[in-house]
Order: sequence, then structure tokens, then C-alpha cells
Amino acid sequence: MRKPTPEEMHVARQARLVAFVIAATMILWMGAQYLGGQMGWETRFVFLFDLAAMAAFFWALVVTYGIWRKRRGN
Repeated sequence: MRKPTPEEMHVARQARLVAFVIAATMILWMGAQYLGGQMGWETRFVFLFDLAAMAAFFWALVVTYGIWRKRRGN
């Protein structure tokens, strides 16, 4: 078995970061939705959490596309 190259290690670190961001975003978003319903927050405040979650998911999508392109190029 060969040792991974620095480029492969970088791609693996990016993939782990994307996985963490997706999982953390989902958990935090569900928690915010629950708290918003329990505490009677206005819809506009809860909508901010929706926008933040969409931004995090979009970032994860862009980084995942970059990872896919790098791996495909090798």
C-alpha cells in the first residue's frame, strides 16, 4: 500500500470538512426550527436560520464539486 500524496491528503481533509459542515448545519437547523416553534419566534427570525442553512449547504455543494473535479482529473 502506498503513502497518500499531499494533494490526496488535502482532498481528504476537504471531504471531512464538508461532511462535518453538512451534519452540523442539519442538526443546528433542526434545533433552531424546534426552538422557534416552542418559543414562538416570529417567522422572519426563523427564516434567517433557513437562509444560513441554505448558504452552508450551497458552500458544501461548491466544495464537493471542486473535490469531484480534482479526483476526476487525477
